[in-house]
Amino acid sequence: MKAILFDPFSGASGDMTTACLIDMGADAQKVKEAMELAADVDVEISKTARNGISASRVNVTTRKEGSLTLQEIIRRVKSLSLPDDVISDAVSVFNILGKAEARVHGVTLEKLHFHELGQEDAIADIVGACTAFHDLGLKKYRIYCTPISVGKGFVEFSHGKFPVPAPAALEILNEYSLPWQYGPVDGELLTPTGAALLACFVNGRGVCPPMRTEHVGYGAGGRETSVPNVLRVISGEIDEALVSDRIEMLETNVDDVTGQVLGNLIDELLAAGAKDVSIIPATMKKGRSGSIIQVIAKPSDSDMLARKIIEETGSLGVRIIPVKHRLIAQREMGKVDITIKGRVLLIAVKIARDLHGVLLNISAEFEDCKKASHEAGVPVREVIRLAEEEAHRVFS
Repeated sequence: MKAILFDPFSGASGDMTTACLIDMGADAQKVKEAMELAADVDVEISKTARNGISASRVNVTTRKEGSLTLQEIIRRVKSLSLPDDVISDAVSVFNILGKAEARVHGVTLEKLHFHELGQEDAIADIVGACTAFHDLGLKKYRIYCTPISVGKGFVEFSHGKFPVPAPAALEILNEYSLPWQYGPVDGELLTPTGAALLACFVNGRGVCPPMRTEHVGYGAGGRETSVPNVLRVISGEIDEALVSDRIEMLETNVDDVTGQVLGNLIDELLAAGAKDVSIIPATMKKGRSGSIIQVIAKPSDSDMLARKIIEETGSLGVRIIPVKHRLIAQREMGKVDITIKGRVLLIAVKIARDLHGVLLNISAEFEDCKKASHEAGVPVREVIRLAEEEAHRVFS
């Protein structure tokens, strides 16, 4: 399967995103024309270097100043003579930005003015990046992103200073579960526009599987820093047929918790977002009987789930064990009709496939099978067998 990996080790902005896609092979003239059509700007595309790394640079000069509302921007973009896919993605990016800014400022989208983000150069950057993205045909690719370096210190706005990442950028990182980290240099490395473009483009969750590299592109930022100020993008072929998913393992030992409390804990943790929970019988120090509680969780949920374990069991601590990643099948739900003793019964089934669409497994939902067993007066294992056989026939 074809894949793209954005590697923002020095952050990301709108012009860097456009430039790295041009460097990878997008038609520079087509991108320039789209940007100048969308906004009152002059665009210069050139080659440059950052700390010895050759990169493409997109420099946008604004011919007029102004601040637009979200609806004004979207009306303008929708009126452009550009491919529908480009317009659709550009509108999506502006909606991502608009919702983030609205949450930060506590206003409705209708009353939102973009200020810095509503300038002509920001409009040009977004349309340019979407044009380059579709010129390369990347919509068909699985797209991943490494942790985004956001910089350090404070960024200056018209209404004051804020620590990086900027409030709107942080809202986007949170909303779209994009991984990020501080550093490696002082200053703002991730702009809200850069965050919104990555949020729109990235569709691969978790860590990028092993990949054979085919092409590399570098998009230069506007300033020189102690590390190469470029956004790197890599295209290639991934070998894995399973989805890579970032997780952590939470674990603690308890020796004075009843089975009823442990049973309730499983329900509480699963309801709170745990991926899986296991209670393992164990022999503790001094020969006491106890249990090892193990929980698989998303990294963003670990602290909350650890607190719940402590509250429910009285444990004095929870170990968080980093796991590189887990490999999982793509899962979907389906339904099948089975006939037993003249009765038509609807059963939900879980369907597991790899990234190539190959069927790996089908399992019938037990609660549906249990209910059908009572209604039809047959053993539940017979209902499970009939449901899974029918599902294999329907979904293979």
